[in-house]
Amino acid sequence: MTVQRIDSPPRLPVVLARGALASRSKRGPYEGARLPGVRLVLPEADIDTGRLRAYARVCGFTAPDGDGAGEGERNGRGGGGGGPVPPSYPHIMGFPLAMLLMSQPAFPFPVLGLVHTGIELTQHRALRPGERPEISVHTNALTPHRRGSSFDVVTEARLGGRLVWHSRSTYLCRHRTADGERGDGARESAQREATGPSGATSAPHGPRPEPLTAPHPLPVRDHWRLPSGLGRRYARASGDRNPIHLHPLTAKLFGFPRHIAHGMWTFARALAATGAADGGEQLTARAEFKAPVLLPSTVAYGMDEPTAPVGNYRAPVRVHRFELRGVDGETGGGSGSESDGESDGGGKGGSGGEKQPRLHLTGEVTSERP
Repeated sequence: MTVQRIDSPPRLPVVLARGALASRSKRGPYEGARLPGVRLVLPEADIDTGRLRAYARVCGFTAPDGDGAGEGERNGRGGGGGGPVPPSYPHIMGFPLAMLLMSQPAFPFPVLGLVHTGIELTQHRALRPGERPEISVHTNALTPHRRGSSFDVVTEARLGGRLVWHSRSTYLCRHRTADGERGDGARESAQREATGPSGATSAPHGPRPEPLTAPHPLPVRDHWRLPSGLGRRYARASGDRNPIHLHPLTAKLFGFPRHIAHGMWTFARALAATGAADGGEQLTARAEFKAPVLLPSTVAYGMDEPTAPVGNYRAPVRVHRFELRGVDGETGGGSGSESDGESDGGGKGGSGGEKQPRLHLTGEVTSERP
């Protein structure tokens, strides 16, 4: 794999604009498509403390420098003298590199219309404000999908050459498949088998685990009222200014009835609510994005009781499943759905035939006990 070093982080608005323009020339066909064998590396990434504080506040994490309460503290969880960088924040640091890689001519799929279907991250050691990790990004695991083609974006963070954090984000490019089925016409996705990144320097992800969806809704722990401006607030903190999240008018251009919450905000907010980031250093989390969350709206946050751990951890651990569901018949949706995958429990009847609230997000976190 070719390594390309970048002296400074790319400007995300410029990269997004470039990706949008390049999308016009990437309309298929996609048979025989290959991902670029390139790894982008930013040797010393700066952790912007202002953006970090804003991110912690909007997502509910304890403020890393301890200068104020995040949403989670106002809800009675966490607080005190500050904390480390939230475990989902390195994704934000690597996102401009991922967009830069996917906007290059060698990348076969259009950036516009890509669907983020899931994320899996592992934190071996929490980052601290003031540290300058090496951030790298590459793509792999291109796999045929019933609705098109899926692939992974792998992001890694290192300190002194040591891998301290890595993630795998799965994306779907919807298109007509070899059997003639339109990618955006099928409602069910095929489960796929994929291995982790190849090469000695890659993070050891391994095969993708089983789907996360529980047969029944999890116990509801809280209800969150999401304001219309949530997407704009998260965009300022994360730099991700996708128009589907900013305003009803811009979202309607992409087929949504109104604007929707960022998928990565739903993941980060749910992860913060588990309290997993308040414990020790080591943490593993994964989530599947099921259906978009329209703004404004109210969602129910569900979490089960801790279960037995799986894996080799340095300290006693806890495992929680979590989810976000609609409230009062809210179903989300729109032809430009940001999410994909099986819709188990997502508004359909359960084993008893009763209608269940629309499932937006389902996830699991394994962490050291606080």
